[in-house]
Amino acid sequence: MKYKGAISDVTGIIAGHYTDHEGITGCSVILCPDGAKAGVCVNGGAPGTRETDLLKSENLVDTVHAVVLSGGSAFGLAAADGVMQYLKERNVGFDTGWAKVPIVPAAVLFDLTMGSPDVYPDSKAGYYACEIAGVNIKQGRVGAGRGATVGKAAGNDCTMPGGFGMATLELAEGVIVSACVAVNSVGDIREEGEIIAGAQIDGQFINTVDQMFGGKNESQFGQNTTIGVVATNAKLTKTQLNRVAKVAHNGIARAIYPAHTMMDGDTLFALSMGELTYDLSSLCEAASEVVRRAIINAVAGDPE
Repeated sequence: MKYKGAISDVTGIIAGHYTDHEGITGCSVILCPDGAKAGVCVNGGAPGTRETDLLKSENLVDTVHAVVLSGGSAFGLAAADGVMQYLKERNVGFDTGWAKVPIVPAAVLFDLTMGSPDVYPDSKAGYYACEIAGVNIKQGRVGAGRGATVGKAAGNDCTMPGGFGMATLELAEGVIVSACVAVNSVGDIREEGEIIAGAQIDGQFINTVDQMFGGKNESQFGQNTTIGVVATNAKLTKTQLNRVAKVAHNGIARAIYPAHTMMDGDTLFALSMGELTYDLSSLCEAASEVVRRAIINAVAGDPE
């Protein structure tokens, strides 16, 4: 791990992983049972998501109780069912007047080529991740990052491992901005202009952008995607959080080359858990930076 921090640095958030090392897949659950104001931005061309429409600024519900990041492609969206069950049993959810309905958005990445295409996170996986959730969360090839790879322009045989990473920035006046990201990108991961993980041939990086410019892109539709959550203890509205989520994608573009391709389903959620006030533009820039750092940690994080 190169950069410090965890998504649980924001008070009120805990997280847990379900990791299937044999099936090479998993899911990660970010729990905020007291509720968090939320926004989302989907910039990739091949997304797999759940409950993102309700986070549009013009729609009614502005509070979520968990976010699920999962492998398994669209099958992995079932992990959110287990999270809903876990929260329902604890009487957590949006009060409709008849029942409390947990609000659990989710996003998935494609890792079905890593293990069996018949193995993916399900409701039991989501429930388990909730049961073990806490503040000490591992990084690297765990949870939603277990089957993730990066650098696919030369085909799946030339990729390197992706993973799950986190990072935190402490701003003035006690404001904290944290991120967690599962990285499974078409593109290479770069830091300060240098490729640190990506497509390789004979042990040498080949530069995915050059590969694509040369008309040799072998990455497959839908087999990729970077997904994550940004959280802060600053007080923000849903509309403001949608802006934070949108700008936070700059962090993906600063670390992954290329980002937001038609083969990626890049999606970021933004959560507000606190009462502190802070400049929105500064929060947006901090969100971009923690996403960038989390991506670096995902490929250089703690061992599984």
